[in-house]
Amino acid sequence: ALEGLVRSNGGLALLRGHRAVLRSDLERVKGKVALLSGGGSGHEPAHAGYIGVGMLSGAVAGAVFASPPPGSVLAAILTLWKGGASGVLLIVKNYTGDRLNFGIAVEQARLQGAQVDMVIVADVCLSPCSVPGCLPSFQLPPGEMEQGLGIHGEPGIKRSKVASADEVVKTIISHMTDSSNKSHLYLKSGDKVVLCVNNIGALSCLEIAVVSKAAVHCLEECGVLVVRVMSGPFMTSLEMAGMSLSLMKVDEEMLRLFDAKTTAPAWPNLSTASVSGRNLKKNLLQLHTSSTQWCCSTGSLSSVIRLVLESVCRILLQHQEELNALDRAAGDGDCGSTHALIANGMAQTGRIPGNLGQLLADLALLVQERMGGSWGSRGLMLYCLFLSAAAPHLKQNCDGAAWAKALHAGTEAMKRSVTQVLAEHIESELFSLILWHSQYKMCQTINLVTCMKYKDVSFYCKCKYFLVFQQIWRC
Repeated sequence: ALEGLVRSNGGLALLRGHRAVLRSDLERVKGKVALLSGGGSGHEPAHAGYIGVGMLSGAVAGAVFASPPPGSVLAAILTLWKGGASGVLLIVKNYTGDRLNFGIAVEQARLQGAQVDMVIVADVCLSPCSVPGCLPSFQLPPGEMEQGLGIHGEPGIKRSKVASADEVVKTIISHMTDSSNKSHLYLKSGDKVVLCVNNIGALSCLEIAVVSKAAVHCLEECGVLVVRVMSGPFMTSLEMAGMSLSLMKVDEEMLRLFDAKTTAPAWPNLSTASVSGRNLKKNLLQLHTSSTQWCCSTGSLSSVIRLVLESVCRILLQHQEELNALDRAAGDGDCGSTHALIANGMAQTGRIPGNLGQLLADLALLVQERMGGSWGSRGLMLYCLFLSAAAPHLKQNCDGAAWAKALHAGTEAMKRSVTQVLAEHIESELFSLILWHSQYKMCQTINLVTCMKYKDVSFYCKCKYFLVFQQIWRC
């Protein structure tokens, strides 16, 4: 794993004979204090992912969840020291094995004349992890979570029922800032903090984003200013499903140092804009409609269109369960329900435009507003595409030639946005035969061939909606 990291990052190099990674440009560390860290594997991207300009000079790795041997730590210390570093500072987690092994290496390095010191980083998840090839380190009953456990599966402070992200975050931050706790962080209104939301391993990006939002909101409710947010996998524990929160109080100088650029591959490229106090939303710009007047040579058709729409809505609502039943054979069984949404929406529309182009544009917006994310709703996306592309061709005229252009534009728009197989269905089956009478004055749909012979029941259901256009054309 270390070799893979080094091969993919030109700024890193392996220390021959040891599980250790160093900066490849150690000459730039001459005369400076080198920073060395490390620990057991299984916590990636820690620790080697934080090696780079402005961060660690090196990291030593042990086996999975095992501290690195003192000999490897000593080899890394001496390499940095003899490479010209004015001193070596070890950054060690508050874990017994790390403290012992790194401590041994420090004493041995001092015996050889190296200027070296060590600092311990204390820390304050939700489900167990397991060493590869072994059973999980502990068992949690369904519906329960553990708070405060360690990254190796060490027992936490308590177990509780699984709660919402808001509740969990509030519990964690309350514990961290509780003055009755010996290691609490004192925070008052107006303090500035950097927040780290760490994915311990198995949470999705979506879940971590939910936790980040909850943490920022909780802190802001206390009057604390969140100036930066780090969100992602920084210190993991294999497949453990959990998260940890870290807070660091900062002043302007500390924030300047935090924002300093680094080449460490695992460090996020954060914005320097403060999280708290900034406007999170942009106002929607007013969309100006075209000054072109929508007209139709045949005059207002509002009354006729209303009758047609009422008839179509009535039919769709009457056959809702039938369409759902047909859809269940090939889809998720919501075809009739999604069409009912459109039908109810059309039935509630008060203003009916007298222009067919405007009608199609309005119907496209209605379909778009009623769309969800199911497969049935995705079928409605086709209608939205068709209506949106067809509408402009009926702005000025609604004779046969205009309808021909509108239908062609609509079908082409759908074909561009679907798979080739579905495009062939649309082209050959949906509008199977359109007869144009002399001088393109009338368009009549003669036949709407179903797709049942292709055993595509779901697509057949979707075709039913185009009875809307068939009825309009006949009018």
